[in-house]
Amino acid sequence: MEVNQANLDIASINEKIQNESAFIDVLTFEMNKAIVGQKHMIERLLIGLLGQGHILLEGMPGLAKTLAINTLSKVVHGSFSRIQFTPDLLPADVVGTLVYNPKDAAFSVKKGPVFANFVLADEINRAPAKVQSALLEAMQEKQVTIGETTYKLDTPFLVLATQNPVEQEGTYPLPEAQMDRFMLKTVVDYPKMEDEQAIIRQSFQSGLNTVNAVVSLEQIKRAQELVRQVYMDEKIEKYILDIIFATRFPEKYRLENLKPLINYGASPRGSINLALAAKCYAFIKRRGYVIPEDVRAVVYDVLRHRIGITYEAEAENITAEDIITKVLNQVQVP
Repeated sequence: MEVNQANLDIASINEKIQNESAFIDVLTFEMNKAIVGQKHMIERLLIGLLGQGHILLEGMPGLAKTLAINTLSKVVHGSFSRIQFTPDLLPADVVGTLVYNPKDAAFSVKKGPVFANFVLADEINRAPAKVQSALLEAMQEKQVTIGETTYKLDTPFLVLATQNPVEQEGTYPLPEAQMDRFMLKTVVDYPKMEDEQAIIRQSFQSGLNTVNAVVSLEQIKRAQELVRQVYMDEKIEKYILDIIFATRFPEKYRLENLKPLINYGASPRGSINLALAAKCYAFIKRRGYVIPEDVRAVVYDVLRHRIGITYEAEAENITAEDIITKVLNQVQVP
């Protein structure tokens, strides 16, 4: 009887999600008007949006990282702000400050650009730690304190930070604990040749690719609640935990050769975000339940910035991605 009830629940969740996730196709179609060929990046932006998680995009200049979040904010009826991170930026430039008005002899609050639905932190590693931590506090607590008053941030609230992997001069790399606040770290690659040909043609057309607001914030909030109802079997939970624990204690999974290559494994935030990202991916694929392929589809983006590699691994040109691949090949799929 209990089994039938469980099947009934999964079927009803599945049906509900198929109806509610219809906007994903509309949203993707609209974004593709402005962004050519970056399917992986658009999917990851949607995972961040549905999972209420923040995204760190790493890629060479000119790969539409800034355009992507700007387009997303236009497609969803949301407010957008961009913060260009520079070495002389101050925390007050991000969160806001108290301004003295001599006429009234009183202080008034001037809110910073962080008060928006979509915040682009452009080249986040260009600003010193003090500014980075001001933004990361807002990301974690979803609130900002100016003077003695605490203000809640808008919902949905999505921070998309970008960093350039080539220029290391004049940068302040994000500490590991701060990197952990990002749900996903997505590496944006060059487009394929035919996609780049379409980009060239598109750049000479004016006004043809204007995007429209097709999704309301209410729809997004409903989807965010619904994502958490996506069914995840205990076997899938165990699979996620095996992947995470294999990065911490590789020797327990017959991966002794990884032990000297890993400085530290994924944190509990990694487990939570891997489960949540898998649920979001299932939702995007219009399913009400998670399958192992969903976990495998998002695992690199969730874990690549959560595994610390040793100097020995660096010397052998072994990356966090290589370690994740070895873990996935070893851990048994349910």
